[in-house]
Amino acid sequence: MSPTRMSPTHHERVDNPVVQQRVVINNRHREKLVGISHETGSKELVILCHGFQSSKDRIPMVNLAAAFGKEGISAFRFDFAGNGESEGLFQYGNYHRDADDLRDVVQHFYGEKRVIIALVGHSKGGNVVLLYASKYNDVHTIVNISGRFYLERGIEGRLGQDFLHRIKQNGFIDVKNKRGKFQYRVTEESLMDRLTTDTHATCLLIQKDCRVLTVHGSRDELVPVEDALAFAKIIHNHKLHIVEGADHEFTSHQDELASVVLDFVRSYPPSSIIADKSTHSCL
Repeated sequence: MSPTRMSPTHHERVDNPVVQQRVVINNRHREKLVGISHETGSKELVILCHGFQSSKDRIPMVNLAAAFGKEGISAFRFDFAGNGESEGLFQYGNYHRDADDLRDVVQHFYGEKRVIIALVGHSKGGNVVLLYASKYNDVHTIVNISGRFYLERGIEGRLGQDFLHRIKQNGFIDVKNKRGKFQYRVTEESLMDRLTTDTHATCLLIQKDCRVLTVHGSRDELVPVEDALAFAKIIHNHKLHIVEGADHEFTSHQDELASVVLDFVRSYPPSSIIADKSTHSCL
């Protein structure tokens, strides 16, 4: 699957057609992770990570992959285990397990001799790429779109009042939609995975030679913009961009989102990361 022809630099826009390929990667739990690779002929690759109970086929994953492709940058969007087409059981929380999936995907492409220039995550995927960066220092550009800093918040909206008491009593909570249809089960273990994931500590572990961009919509009703401000205060090498009027998925602001993300990814050549790690400063 790795291209054999010479690849353009990721600063150059190319007119070659983008070829979409279905890729299946086995994770460490022997589950098949399904993804779509947007191949431009470049060895440089951006990996895109979706949010909670979402998939590789939701916006902004598809639109970002297309935007990178137009600029000659290959992209890979995939489903975490238990989501979309991938195997496995959907779990609430699961931040560390998702980071393990991402690690397995990254190592797969390293095995294909690809150069991974950025990890981009939306919503929960933003938290996952930050967690990845805190554990491994091998991808030096991270983009956090609409990620949640305060993970203890937003739970009651999904699980209802007194969720801790009810889950302690019953061992689980079944989440239903507005029509009363079952959506997913939250176990005590999976809830505690979220409650014990320390975003503050995670951000402090991200090395200074790792550049992080946080993009957030000013009208995000799911994750308040104050979470984006919290990331900006904690992460050493960080740039913050607030998109005025945008909601959680940037429904009416896809072009602006793509432009901001592309500009950040293209602004720092991968070769420079290797050449000099001592000149990095906080953005």
